[in-house]
Amino acid sequence: PSPSSSTPGAEQREKQYRAHPGFGDRRGGVISARTYFYADEAKCDQHMETFLRCIDASSGSSQDGFSAIKLTALGRPQFLLQFSEVLVKWRRFFHQMAAEQGQAGRAALEMKLEAEKLQEALADLGIATKAESQHWFTGENLGMSSTVDMLDWNSLIDSRTKLSKLLLVPNMQTGQLEPLLSRFTEEEDLQMKRMLQRMDVLAKRATEKGVRLMVDAEQSYFQPAISRLTLEMQRRFNRDQAIIFNTYQCYLKEAYDNVTVDVELSRREGWHFGAKLVRGAYMEQERERAAQIGYEDPINPTYEKTSEMYHKCLNYILEEIKHSWKANVMVASHNEDTVKFTLRRMTELGIHPSEKKVYFGQLLGMCDQITFPLGQASFPVYKYVPYGPVKEVLPYLSRRAQENRGFMQRANQERDLLWREVKRRLLAGTFFSPNH
Repeated sequence: PSPSSSTPGAEQREKQYRAHPGFGDRRGGVISARTYFYADEAKCDQHMETFLRCIDASSGSSQDGFSAIKLTALGRPQFLLQFSEVLVKWRRFFHQMAAEQGQAGRAALEMKLEAEKLQEALADLGIATKAESQHWFTGENLGMSSTVDMLDWNSLIDSRTKLSKLLLVPNMQTGQLEPLLSRFTEEEDLQMKRMLQRMDVLAKRATEKGVRLMVDAEQSYFQPAISRLTLEMQRRFNRDQAIIFNTYQCYLKEAYDNVTVDVELSRREGWHFGAKLVRGAYMEQERERAAQIGYEDPINPTYEKTSEMYHKCLNYILEEIKHSWKANVMVASHNEDTVKFTLRRMTELGIHPSEKKVYFGQLLGMCDQITFPLGQASFPVYKYVPYGPVKEVLPYLSRRAQENRGFMQRANQERDLLWREVKRRLLAGTFFSPNH
């Protein structure tokens, strides 16, 4: 069924995925990330050229380089909002069906819908006739399985099938059927294609130059689309090794579900999984936006819960490395406990640093007390280098310093304690004693 003209798409947009004037400037409350604004397509091409030069520089300066890119720099963020909304509506619909089949509360990958019951439900809701949905579930993607899991379900939303344009799905608040997507205009379709073309150009250059491409995470209302587009790139470019790395923000309540679903997809399709794990950079802004617009806060309630989530996701990927050797992870963290946790688990699982499956990353000029010992112990460790005109980079650097005041205080305490100990030993005459 096609969307009826009496339900204009803009009215149906879910709150989280509407463009909101109060949050047009995405820099507010963001301490640790670069923010791009869409001016026009020419500006996106300029950003792409900058990223290409960064890939070249990375290739020229180190053997196993990484280069980071942001998708909001390569296209119109409005498209990412709309695509994210489609993906989230579709996933929620799956969870709703799972709840009706008595599977609420299970982990994402544990939910398996009986295809027969699902087809009946779709027919009862008037979403698709049995003949139509039978065709979906016996297509090349899904095989002849009698159950449908989250991966099977996700594979139905595909740029090639245009299913998102045809479907009506139930709005859980109103109980009404609504178009999954208000139709893209021709211009929006072109903007999407151009964004995909720019990603393609960058991935090809990175492959040629032997540089890994890390796609940065961004605000949660863009993230489903960013992750989905990154997965499409991983499918194409990670056949023989992990060239494209997706970023997972562990302050999100759904981080573990996202990691496990993507790892399982890489297993089924046989490509190399690449992940960068971060805690997350947009907390204040995310919370404020959720409160103001009125949707559930997507962020874990405490720092401890976020650390727990980080270690849970990391542990899952480390076990995948141990079992398949087709997974790779960058532990992007300034947290000493997280680094120690990683080293301990690597030892327990028998993952040797020389295998170069686990990388560490810190910002240039920060946490050298973590970076240098890792390097000296032969772990692959990277410094994340911000670059650009001074006037653009300075605000970023000053925000990092502000964010890391805690580290500076600890460094000062450490220095004072060391100095006190030096003086104590000198005065006690034990400085050169073999017992100390």
